[in-house]
Amino acid sequence: MESTTFDSSFWENRYQMQLTQWDIGEASTPLKTYIEQLKNKNIRILIPGAGNAYEAEYLHQQGFEEVWVIDLATSPLENFQKRCPSFPKEHLIQGDFFELDMPHYFDLVIEQTFFCALEPRLREAYVQKMTKLLKPNGKLVGVLFADVLLDRKQPPFGETTKNLEQYFCDAFHFKHFAPCHNSIKPRQGSELFICLQNQPQEKPKTDGNPA
Repeated sequence: MESTTFDSSFWENRYQMQLTQWDIGEASTPLKTYIEQLKNKNIRILIPGAGNAYEAEYLHQQGFEEVWVIDLATSPLENFQKRCPSFPKEHLIQGDFFELDMPHYFDLVIEQTFFCALEPRLREAYVQKMTKLLKPNGKLVGVLFADVLLDRKQPPFGETTKNLEQYFCDAFHFKHFAPCHNSIKPRQGSELFICLQNQPQEKPKTDGNPA
């Protein structure tokens, strides 16, 4: 299901040409703060579209052993291996997130500039794939760009807060969905922090039959 426009070659070229303006060189403050309050170091965590995977590096440094990383491009995964040689190589996956076959495996998926890198036509598929990868009651946690970067022809693609809510409301229970209070300075006022639980809500019956 890889995008025909923004495919592995597109992203690999961006890294080769160092056109990686989204890369802040370290784990973002909102996600570091979230990671620091996690108590169970044995949970299984996925970071899709991880790029140079600073959050994975931070998790590894904090003693989390079941962290998995996937990205379309090869270069950022190689960069990560050089920075973090003790990270298990079998947990580094070069490939398409939508083809990842690990159903209901993860307790937590960390979102960091992956949603905005996808073509908007893939957003509903993103939500559905998350529900399949996460365990029941597993969480999708991270930051989304909201009400900025609208009407762009190339990534990053923004979205309105209202539309973001609509994408996730049928598949997830919203534990936190609000403007991010600790964004890095260049992103202040543009990020939404989310903590969404994989808990599909049963829709009311409309055919008049008893439950």
